[in-house]
Amino acid sequence: MSISLLAKDAYKQVTKLMGVRYEITAVSDDEQLARKSIDEAILEIKRIEDLISSWDEKSETSAVNRNAGIKPVKVSQELFDLIVRSKKVSALTNGVFDISFASVDKIWKFDGSQTTIPSEEKIKLSVSKINYQNIVLDAEKKTVFLKEKGMKIGFGAIGKGYAANRAKAKMEALGIKDGVVNAGGDLITWGKMENDEDWSIGIANPKEKGEVMGWLIINDLSVVTSGNYEKFFLANGKKYSHIINPTTGYPATGTKSVTIICKDAELSDALATSVFILGAEKGIELIDKLKDIECLVITDKDEMKTSKGLQLNYYEENSLSTSANIKTVK
Repeated sequence: MSISLLAKDAYKQVTKLMGVRYEITAVSDDEQLARKSIDEAILEIKRIEDLISSWDEKSETSAVNRNAGIKPVKVSQELFDLIVRSKKVSALTNGVFDISFASVDKIWKFDGSQTTIPSEEKIKLSVSKINYQNIVLDAEKKTVFLKEKGMKIGFGAIGKGYAANRAKAKMEALGIKDGVVNAGGDLITWGKMENDEDWSIGIANPKEKGEVMGWLIINDLSVVTSGNYEKFFLANGKKYSHIINPTTGYPATGTKSVTIICKDAELSDALATSVFILGAEKGIELIDKLKDIECLVITDKDEMKTSKGLQLNYYEENSLSTSANIKTVK
């Protein structure tokens, strides 16, 4: 863990939480308040990790999973509400987003060791227990019941966004009016930078690791990106992403990266994976139906496609093919 001064009145702390690198920034003219707010944000993220972890046997999530097919489990209002919201996203995406994806049999490997595709039978069996409709909720009793033995729930595709939201809320409650919580690339901003300008957020170039292809100027928004340029394998000349479609069992194809922009980091987190699986056409069609949410999709042919309202500033030398509704800045 390290802490450093970014610039006048801007403080950043870097630490590892929920298995990823968190960067938490507070802008304030009160150094003590800034540092206290960052500490409180970290405590909040740790608390949420304890709540939603499927690895911690003492967590509520683990209790729900242990009792799959056996009995309902009473949970806190907070976890119950998170599951309710998760199921709503599942319904919105026709099951492409599904927290019961934790039930999947891991037949795909993205460590460089796999070069062949599993059999159709194995693929079908691997997702046989995934079905958000089999997550039974009792609002009165605050219980969660997984109908089939072997079912599991997990929050890998929504948890970091939720934690970022909660960390922001803690910092704002302490009086921090400007800041950023960056959860391994899933980030949320509020207020302005220390120079009183809106936050400038770089968008990773899927063609060149470590490079930025453009940037977004945002205020009080979250930005979440899902990409396949780090974890994938090749079979018969075709790239297979680590992002699995829970409705088919196959890795998503046709997309390199998806960036979602909206006020809610939790929703951005869930939709980034969903749009990646749906692909550019269906994914953007979904986003265009939603209020105050935008997206940027890079296809496997390096085509850049966006939702109707997105304005992305990009570098003139960028070689990606762009769609007409992107604002260019020279």
